[in-house]
Parts: sequence; structure tokens; C-alpha cells
Amino acid sequence: MTTIHGQVAGNRRRLAQAARHASIVAISHAHARSFGPIPVTAVIHHGIDLDIHKAGPGTGGYLLFTGRMSPDKGVHRAVRVARRAGWPLVISAKIREPAERAYFEEQVRPLLGPDDDMLAEQPLAVQVDLMGHAAALLNPITWPEPFGLVMVEALAAATPVLTFPHGAAPEIIDHGRTGYLCRGEDQMTAAVARVHQISRRQCRAAAEQRFSLAQMAADYDRLYRAILEHPGRPAPERTGTGAV
Repeated sequence: MTTIHGQVAGNRRRLAQAARHASIVAISHAHARSFGPIPVTAVIHHGIDLDIHKAGPGTGGYLLFTGRMSPDKGVHRAVRVARRAGWPLVISAKIREPAERAYFEEQVRPLLGPDDDMLAEQPLAVQVDLMGHAAALLNPITWPEPFGLVMVEALAAATPVLTFPHGAAPEIIDHGRTGYLCRGEDQMTAAVARVHQISRRQCRAAAEQRFSLAQMAADYDRLYRAILEHPGRPAPERTGTGAV
């Protein structure tokens, strides 16, 4: 069995060969759809350690962006949204590669105001604390991300997520319940004013019910048993927390 975590484009021939000998697992239904004719045995969402990623109070008085310093992640859009909404933004980003530094200098730094904080990559404990005290996570992705672990980490922290409906985002965020799926910066800016309507308790509950390590392990256990009990049979129906 092989779990594919990255994009399928450019790897179709190799994946098609692998699918002849192994069961293929995708990490979201959006991810599975990108495989085209390559058979996907199961969809199993990621799980995280909820004893480490604890719920927070959301009392920090800021919005948060965390992730790679990349146009695909939409950092410059997050800055514009926070500025228009009248909220300070804390950015905790990976910024090591030349392309990441160039993007920051050219498109992000000129937008930053005196109330915005640009942090280097933080230790896990600090990152968990930042997430738990944020009023909301801004995640204006512009690409079909196969999963989006940062959104699950936000839910575990009881922090609502404002994101664009690309890739797996609609499978992770329940619009109006654990965050908002926004079509463009205008909608995301307007959604900031409605963040207080999202129950942080519901965000945490979603993480506990759908994205725990125990849930992920149970999904894999179920799949292993199905494969072992019926070797050589066609692929079973897709399983996992996002099953259809």
C-alpha cells in the first residue's frame, strides 16, 4: 500500500505503474480526483496529535497566517485582507529558499504595517500557542492543495479558518460552522467581521471527531484488513473521515 501526499501532475506514469502492484491511498477526495484514471483504493485524511495541538482561547487580538512564504499560499492576500478588515496580522512562515525570500521582499514586505508581525519559523510549542490565541487563521490558498494540515491544526486549536475553496479546503472546513469558504479577498475581508459567530468549541470538536491520530489509524487498520481479507479483489470503496 502506498499513500501519496503530493501533487499527481508530472508523476502519472510512475503512479500508474505503482497502482498495478499496490493499493493507492489519497489524502483527500480532491486529491483522489486529480489521479484521473489511476485507481485510488481509499481516501484517508491526515490526523494530528490532539494532546499537543490543544485548544486555545483566541484572545490574542490578531489574525494569523502560517505556512510557506509562497504566492501559492497567498501571504500577500492575507496581509491585504487583515489590513482592510482592520486587524493586525501575525505571520509565522518558512522563508529559507531564495524564491521565498524574493517573494517576501517584492510582494509581502511592502504591504506590512506597523501592527503586523513577521516571525521566523517557530518551535512547535510557540506555534501551538500562536494558533490558539489567534482570532482566526487566514489561509488564502490559490492552488489545489491535496490536504492542508495547517487548517486541521487551527481547528485543533479551536481557531476558525478563513480560506479559499481550493483543493481539500471544503472537506476540512464546514462553511459557517468551523470557518468560512470565501471566494476572493472581498468575501474573506467581510468574513473577518463574522468570525465571532463561529463557535471555537465546534472547531475543536471537528478536529476531535475527524482529524485525530486515532481516527487516521482506525481508517488505515480498516483498509489493511480489507486488503488482507480479500487479496487480488478490485479496490474497496473509499474509506476515511471524508468518505463518500
